[in-house]
Amino acid sequence: MAATTDPIIVAQAATSFSGTDDEQRNKWWGVARSVALRLLAMVLALVFILVVWQLFLEIFNVDSFIGRTPADVWDFLTNSQTGAVARQQLWDASLTTLGDAGLGLFAGASVAVIVALIFNLAPTAEHTFMPVAIVLRSVPLVAMTPIITLIFGRGLMGVTVIAGIVTFFPVLVNVSLALRSTPRAAIDLCHAYGADATTTLRKVQIPTALPAFFASLRIAAPLALIGAQLAEFLATGKGLGYLMLQSMTLSNYNLLWSAVVLVTIYSVVVYSIIAAIEKIALAKYGPVTR
Repeated sequence: MAATTDPIIVAQAATSFSGTDDEQRNKWWGVARSVALRLLAMVLALVFILVVWQLFLEIFNVDSFIGRTPADVWDFLTNSQTGAVARQQLWDASLTTLGDAGLGLFAGASVAVIVALIFNLAPTAEHTFMPVAIVLRSVPLVAMTPIITLIFGRGLMGVTVIAGIVTFFPVLVNVSLALRSTPRAAIDLCHAYGADATTTLRKVQIPTALPAFFASLRIAAPLALIGAQLAEFLATGKGLGYLMLQSMTLSNYNLLWSAVVLVTIYSVVVYSIIAAIEKIALAKYGPVTR
């Protein structure tokens, strides 16, 4: 077929391609603006926490021997005599806790997604094993920690299992529900074109479940930090969890409050980072884009 030379058609085609580029630019500009707003929200959240912290101590008249204000913590960490040692202790403990929590989050979320996919492809397996999982989740993690440490040891494996258990259930429940909530019309359309269950899962259900997956990660990330500290508190004797216990035992409340501040900052920062990644991922792979 010969190429058209009609100037009107050529102009319309050029306008169409230009409009597509403009739409792409606008979409990514919206994503960048959303990420910037998330980061601004993170800063405002930290400021709000500092204000609430100061007001709490003043309203409830907490004894200054125990309670530390943001200014007290700042002075302690920047003190020329004690600040360097404290900062090094907190840094070393933070590396341990963040590593433990990161491994637990990755392991728990990965296993949860795999199990959710299996449940989706084999509903009988979900009906059989989901009640068992719920029953196990109802057992307090503090009660399970001694058993877990006996089985997996007090090293990295035990900590990863404890932190992974905390993150496993939110991801499993949310992703399983999202996979089942895929619009039936979209699934029927895939079947009409001859797609099997695996193809339908990959092309339709997984993109549809991405918002729920990232929402569950935002919930699970702070929980992974809590699980890691619990394991450090009860089992490993390392990280911020054990540092808090040690500081409380020695009445070193400056170091204790500093550790609490760090954990709070890490939780807010990790939550905001996941939210920013979510915006980028959904813009490229989300259900609307697909």
